[in-house]
Amino acid sequence: MSSRSETETPAPPAHHASVSRSGLAFAIAAYGLWGFLPVYFIALEPAGPIEIVGWRVLLSLVFCVLLITVTRAWRPFMALVRDRRVLFTMGLAGVLIFVNWSTYVYATLTNQVVEAALGYFINPIVTVFLGVLVLRERLNATQWVAVGISIVAVVVLAVGYGQLPWIALVLAFSFGFYGLIKKRVGPKVDAVSGLTLETAWLAPLAVAQLVFVAMTSGLTMGTVSPWHTVLLLMAGVVTAIPLLLFAAASRRLPLIFMGFIQYFAPFIQFLVGVFVLQEPMPPERWIGFALVWLALLVLTFDLVRGARSARRAPVEPI
Repeated sequence: MSSRSETETPAPPAHHASVSRSGLAFAIAAYGLWGFLPVYFIALEPAGPIEIVGWRVLLSLVFCVLLITVTRAWRPFMALVRDRRVLFTMGLAGVLIFVNWSTYVYATLTNQVVEAALGYFINPIVTVFLGVLVLRERLNATQWVAVGISIVAVVVLAVGYGQLPWIALVLAFSFGFYGLIKKRVGPKVDAVSGLTLETAWLAPLAVAQLVFVAMTSGLTMGTVSPWHTVLLLMAGVVTAIPLLLFAAASRRLPLIFMGFIQYFAPFIQFLVGVFVLQEPMPPERWIGFALVWLALLVLTFDLVRGARSARRAPVEPI
């Protein structure tokens, strides 16, 4: 999946009524597209995960370079490149998103979409947990309950699988750490510039991947069918468009709205895995998912309560 953590400062409440509809449309479009990514990756078969991720990195970079050129944004972009802190931070972010993309494509092509969806369901809880471990943030009792329920859910799923749900955990933690890194960079790095820097760092690795595939099983680009080639060439657009929609939504909607809508993507993925791909859902898996959804309800309740308390708080005189 792509970079949902690249949020910018939400619009002031005074403008909320006039822009909320467009913001809501952008957010639903972004998360809807992310939700249907498994269908897109499955359509790319017989291309394997290594080739798909390689093309995704390179074509995303090409698309972003074209977008920066069209919007004449090279000057602010080069200012970011000259900032060594930003440059190397985005390199680390690139490594994490590479792990995330590779794991997600592998899960999709090996009929493990449901477990991939689980990863994005537990991602908000992992983010809270990382806030405690890395940022030394303090959780209230409700948040600890949500974390505790999610840990029980992972244990239940592990017992049911006979092993840890490693795909879900890798996706959740890689994206969780990715979000922390983007938070440190702050709003100075916009969505397009961020993806450009990340994919630029990954470009040599992507080239090496494609060379490896060409020397072993052979590249599928241009060898299967015209339709397959077109779909593969769209990898950059498919990666960047939801990201841009998300960035537009985050400027128009309060963060609490974005928090609710973020569950659209894993929910759609879950439906695709269960009803389209007909992946097995034994009782222990349903119990594990039910526990995760309960933890998300608890976390959402705490989020809404906090937002209401903030609105009721008296404004301090300047």
